[in-house]
Amino acid sequence: MIATGYGDVTVVVDEEDDLFYTQAALAAHCPGRGRITVHPTPASGHPAALAHDMLYALGKRLAPGPHSPDGWLDSVGEAWRAAAAWAQATAVRHVLVSRVHLLTPRRIDQLLAWRTTTGVQLTLLWQGKECKLPPVLGGVERRLRGRDSFEALLAEPGPIPARPSFSPGEPIACRPGVTAVAGVSRRSSARLVRGPASAGRGRPAADCGGVAAYLGHVVPAIAVGGQSTAIVSALAHPLAAGALSVLAFTRVGLGSLRWTREVDITGDVSAIKVHGVAHRSCAVYTVPDWARPLLAAAQAHHRLGSHRTGEGVFAPVLRAEARHLRTHAARLPRLGLTVLADNLVP
Repeated sequence: MIATGYGDVTVVVDEEDDLFYTQAALAAHCPGRGRITVHPTPASGHPAALAHDMLYALGKRLAPGPHSPDGWLDSVGEAWRAAAAWAQATAVRHVLVSRVHLLTPRRIDQLLAWRTTTGVQLTLLWQGKECKLPPVLGGVERRLRGRDSFEALLAEPGPIPARPSFSPGEPIACRPGVTAVAGVSRRSSARLVRGPASAGRGRPAADCGGVAAYLGHVVPAIAVGGQSTAIVSALAHPLAAGALSVLAFTRVGLGSLRWTREVDITGDVSAIKVHGVAHRSCAVYTVPDWARPLLAAAQAHHRLGSHRTGEGVFAPVLRAEARHLRTHAARLPRLGLTVLADNLVP
């Protein structure tokens, strides 16, 4: 797909291949301020190579090895979708790409299509003759030349982020030992309250209310060490990072994520509802600051894809016996999630 509407695309023409532009672009990389710089891997024939470079610039790392749990990111569409989800969730608003003259027309098309999806401001460093610009970039009206013009571009504030950044602090009150059970608020001083055995299979997912009704009854998140949170935050796939973060700060079984829907996460990603077996014991947990961008990315990934009505946010990583999550959990022993990941409730 070729992107249309080039108002937020800028081509910087550097016919002399001046090292200044590459150095300035790399120095401008600052994800915390909504700007990243992508330096494409040279001479890579992998179809998803540029999307992987984008994920790397976003601070994500693919698990290595021939049996990597990130193998599904070898798909071009899935890799770009993951990169779009992370960009939206972390409020990236300006992306610079160097050495664009070395990219194939197909990868330039992918990049422009991704810009249309994310709405970011895209700056392309064309370090070659202007006459060799491909037709798709020939339609870009904004072209810059000269060091002063490039420095002025980098000084611009950039477009408004697609979503606000996540400020520190928990915006909702937490009451220890309080849970929401099968659509009814209950209190318990020591454990989750469960519905009566006569409830049978419990309520269907469609009848289990969303998180909004239970914000006064929230279980505090379990503390997770800083090194562990950093490792989970660097996972490349948004669904894997989001799901494992929930398992880490709630210590629920993996099956509790099967019915997690968009309505089970607050708009500011400050609380999440997890579901018990047959929805007889469902609880709302506060989402710690470190996990909020991860769940936001999982939400964005869900919205960007085609899915069935009512399908859970984490449904794709719970298929095939949750192989991807199980493998990631086994690679992260510090989190102690291997046993949890084995508890997949049908």
